Amino acid sequence: MNASRRNFLQSLGVGVAGLGVPYSSDAAGPNRPKVTKPTGDDQLLFVGDNIAVANTEYGKVRGFILRGIHQFLGIPYGADTSGKNRFMPPQKPTPWTDVRPALWWGNSAPQIMEKRYANPYASFVDHWNYDDVSEDCLKLNVWTPALDKQKRPVVVWLHGGGFTNGNGIEQDGYHGENLSRFGNVVFCSLNHRLGPLGYTDLKAVGGHAASGNVGNLDMVAALEWVKNNIANFGGDPNNVTIIGQSGGGAKVTTLMNMPSAKGLFHKAVALSGSSLAGANKEYAEKLGQKVMEEAGLKQGEIEKLQQIPWLEYIAIANRAVEKMADEAKRMGIQRGGYSPVGDGDYLSKGAFFSDPNHFSADIPLMICTTFHEMNPNRTDASLEAISLDQVKEKLKPRFGDKSGDVVDAYARNFPKARPIELWALIVSNRKNAVAAADAKASQHKAPVYVAWFGWQPPLFDGRMRAFHCDDICFWFYNTDLMLTHTGGGKRPRALSEKMAGSFINFMKTGNPNGGGLPNWKPYTTQNGETMILDDVPALANDPDREARKALA
Repeated sequence: MNASRRNFLQSLGVGVAGLGVPYSSDAAGPNRPKVTKPTGDDQLLFVGDNIAVANTEYGKVRGFILRGIHQFLGIPYGADTSGKNRFMPPQKPTPWTDVRPALWWGNSAPQIMEKRYANPYASFVDHWNYDDVSEDCLKLNVWTPALDKQKRPVVVWLHGGGFTNGNGIEQDGYHGENLSRFGNVVFCSLNHRLGPLGYTDLKAVGGHAASGNVGNLDMVAALEWVKNNIANFGGDPNNVTIIGQSGGGAKVTTLMNMPSAKGLFHKAVALSGSSLAGANKEYAEKLGQKVMEEAGLKQGEIEKLQQIPWLEYIAIANRAVEKMADEAKRMGIQRGGYSPVGDGDYLSKGAFFSDPNHFSADIPLMICTTFHEMNPNRTDASLEAISLDQVKEKLKPRFGDKSGDVVDAYARNFPKARPIELWALIVSNRKNAVAAADAKASQHKAPVYVAWFGWQPPLFDGRMRAFHCDDICFWFYNTDLMLTHTGGGKRPRALSEKMAGSFINFMKTGNPNGGGLPNWKPYTTQNGETMILDDVPALANDPDREARKALA
């Protein structure tokens, strides 16, 4: 059997006995109502004056119906954030009287777009989708099987890109049409303020107390919109799941620790990213002061800062980060910049998930990472032949004198792994994901489910491996849409059916079991229960624990 088609853990030498019971073809799939999809040469797209018209609290919107799914794009959930609204909590959009067209994506939040497509490999693989960039960016999208009162589970997608880049539809795999049809659910995605415009803490220089967290308050506003309006789109406002990947995963865990988000969602999924604390308040306030200094403004001159063109402001804010680098090191901050601030008011101060009585304790959480989040040689075939000693040298900038011990520990844990595979596993290690699972499990209330995605696409001569972002389209039943991540066809689709089915069950009940994967036990710190997602999914007990010990 081709190596890419074997269970990846087995190919690395991890014993099958430790993997639990593999998936069998007679495993019960999710009990999903069928949503009709046109067949043959039937008309696929329907759009017109009286087609796909829905009510919102601000006015009516008109979308379209594509392949049986109602789609609404670019619905405002907040006002333009420019001018006097910059650095301020999101304001409500101005109501409208005509039927508003919801036929195209909303603007991407301000971010540096220069050379976004400069890397042809990245542009091809991730198939970036960016439209206009503007501070008028508080828009969301909805996919739903019908405009009725069925009260379907609702999923809200939070895009990646750290807290600096991205948008709700930057990859084709983010689209909600297929999951909406597959699971009879309502799918939402959104754009929100990013980077310096979303997270510059100006409280100490006369700005609004929430200025360091307005990007996250945008997400809260979107969730409030869902609560107030999603019933008009066939969704259940009392059954909302938030899911994000990479930076979006960190958005999930920060929202779970924001008082204003309490009651707005009921389950959570963090893919390839999480955070266990907000940005240091002292650092954030000093950075805000440095921004004013860099802009040549005095304390209290926030209105002048609000009038600077956004691209110029981002440049000013980024220069302030550079000038704060030494101060950040003094404060023990590895990476400075702009992200949600643990101020104790808008975002919990201190360690997340440390209080068993916090509202987050009652929210089931699913955590998933990929085997090769960072793969060194997608485009460099020569590294396939790298030696173990060379890998140790490559890792010295990160691990210093411990480099050899770390590589040896991973080699013992995965005895059949080649040096290039060990390199990818080490730089993609699960240390942070396991820390998040341990923290959430310590609340001893709602369950945590942990997964590790090892499926590898047969692209770029097999060198893509289980890379960062690869699993998204599997959860959303988009493997035949995001072809540059999967190659398409029945092999990825078979795993996607199990993953998407389990995700849908988690959305419905907080328990993924019965969706097509093997019996998925909740995570415990003692056993480290982890669902391995591959052609043959299986549950394993902390399959890389011995290797991770070397990272401590």
